[in-house]
Amino acid sequence: MTFKDPWILFVIPLIWILFVLLKKRRTVPTFNFPSISILGDFKNNWKAKLVNNLIFLRLIVLSLFLIALSAPREVLEHTEISTEGIDIILAIDASGSMAAMDFSLDNKRVNRLKAVKNVISDFIEARRFDRIAFVAFAAQAYTVSPLTTDHNWLKSNLERIELGVISEDGTAIGSAITTALARIKTSKAKSRIIILLTDGVNNTGKIDPLTAAKAAQALGIKIYTIGAGTRGLAPYPVQDLFGRVVYQNVQVEIDEDILKEIARLTNGEYFRATDTESLKSIYREIDKLEKTEIKQTGYQEYKQLFWIFLTMGLILLLLEVILNNTVLLRIP
Repeated sequence: MTFKDPWILFVIPLIWILFVLLKKRRTVPTFNFPSISILGDFKNNWKAKLVNNLIFLRLIVLSLFLIALSAPREVLEHTEISTEGIDIILAIDASGSMAAMDFSLDNKRVNRLKAVKNVISDFIEARRFDRIAFVAFAAQAYTVSPLTTDHNWLKSNLERIELGVISEDGTAIGSAITTALARIKTSKAKSRIIILLTDGVNNTGKIDPLTAAKAAQALGIKIYTIGAGTRGLAPYPVQDLFGRVVYQNVQVEIDEDILKEIARLTNGEYFRATDTESLKSIYREIDKLEKTEIKQTGYQEYKQLFWIFLTMGLILLLLEVILNNTVLLRIP
């Protein structure tokens, strides 16, 4: 509970202190009797005590009225954020080659896609005020989630990106960029970027990656590209003749020249992630590069509580009036 005018509360102890000081200095009217024996039948009963102390009830009433006047209230906080943030499309390679087991989490070997999803989840948490969308691609590209600031929704959709989710395998980088552009080109955000991660070479799709990059350049959309995979050979899961999963070393092929050119054309940057830690470092670096000033405006709603103290004061005041005119009625 807070008070709109808390300074009024300081008046209450002053009133009580003043009352005590005045009561000590007050002289009580007296009658002289030749003997107290004639007063023997008069007892200081509860009525007499109540009459003498009824002033305290009036002080309590006054204190309650002052508390009500200070406007006690319960804070119901609600904050609105108005910002010219960044719209981000995360284009994620979900082709078969992302099954290579050259990344790790918690000292356990995992495939590239699982490591990427784990890192992206942390990246989402760091971008509280930005709209983010997902595009998954293999031989084709599709939108997994449209632009949104709902992080819970984003994370649930991130889990939908799995190996084999796109039936036709391959790596269509040009299609991925084009699909991302379709989602972000009409955005009114101050900054619009695409973060494209792949572990392969563009080998399918109807759109050339550099043509798609030039379209992004014309729209003023920046593309950061990430090549994911160790250098040299990477363990890839395959089934042997008995249906068991075994690992076979395969050559990692990433078209770094194309990825670098895409980044250069759009004023972005190219990164190479050879393990989980370098992948985390890359997304942290992009997070630092793409910051914008946040303008936060907020307001607070209050539940007013003054009526509680006002009602209590009125009830006690009414009680005092009733007592003064009934059982505590004094005859002059």
